[in-house]
Amino acid sequence: MSKNVLISGGSGMLGSRLTKMLMDKGYSVSHLSRSASSKSSVTTYVWDIQKQEIDPEAVKNADHIIHLAGAGVADKRWTEQRKKVILSSRTESTKLLHNALSQLGEHKVKSFVSASAIGIYGSDTGGAEVYESSPKGDDFLAEVVKKWEASVDEVKRLNIRTSKLRIGVVLSMEGGALPKIVQPVKMGVGSPLGSGQQFMSWIHIDDLCRMFIYALENEDIEGVYNAVAPRPVTNEKLTQSAAKILHKPLFMPNVPAFAIKLAFGEMASIVLGGNRVSGKKIANKGFDFQYKSIEPALQDLLK
Repeated sequence: MSKNVLISGGSGMLGSRLTKMLMDKGYSVSHLSRSASSKSSVTTYVWDIQKQEIDPEAVKNADHIIHLAGAGVADKRWTEQRKKVILSSRTESTKLLHNALSQLGEHKVKSFVSASAIGIYGSDTGGAEVYESSPKGDDFLAEVVKKWEASVDEVKRLNIRTSKLRIGVVLSMEGGALPKIVQPVKMGVGSPLGSGQQFMSWIHIDDLCRMFIYALENEDIEGVYNAVAPRPVTNEKLTQSAAKILHKPLFMPNVPAFAIKLAFGEMASIVLGGNRVSGKKIANKGFDFQYKSIEPALQDLLK
């Protein structure tokens, strides 16, 4: 079986865990990075997204490409400049990979699995269940994801099997939302955010990595799939579950929405909005979630 996997964004929270899980399965993994790292345990090829330059060997040796590169959405306040970076880091990196593949002519890439996001449905879809075929939103993140997915579709035109995983809230203690939610709970001052009734469509990081590998290995996985666990929970339920597992009280009032808006500006929509997204499509394709409910997932991560 073809065992060479090239990962863009391989040093991030998701990429690091995915690299380990792929290597444990016997895959040979290489990364794309802005600089050649001597510290990395995997082969690193250099690319420069702004200059649209890439080491041709990277793509030449790959049997599969997993595309995770993109500036962190919640890392900094959304200035106009930051918004441009969030968009271009996704579309321009995809364009660079597409160009490298098309210039090679003869390549052996069998699958291209790209990250995407449930942000495509809009920041707040209330309690209605959302599917891959549901209408797309029209706020900033929805527009970013639409353009991101369109850039990935260009790769598909090169006759490469392409899939896009629309990722929800990734639960990991290495980064993302969970440590920020858990920190105040550990200190005994945890509380739900805003109304607390907004849905969070979450996924355990290991399930997400297994889904990327599943998409890479299974030839009938093509197109878009929601990468979320089967049972979304409200922000309040997630906070309560964390408190229960950590044996901490929850007596503080909810953090008011206006305070969150004041602190985060437009980015507050990520926290105050919610989506109840369905993961049935990938499950119907035979993918089996290890963590279907929030308690076992948190139990594993907070142990």
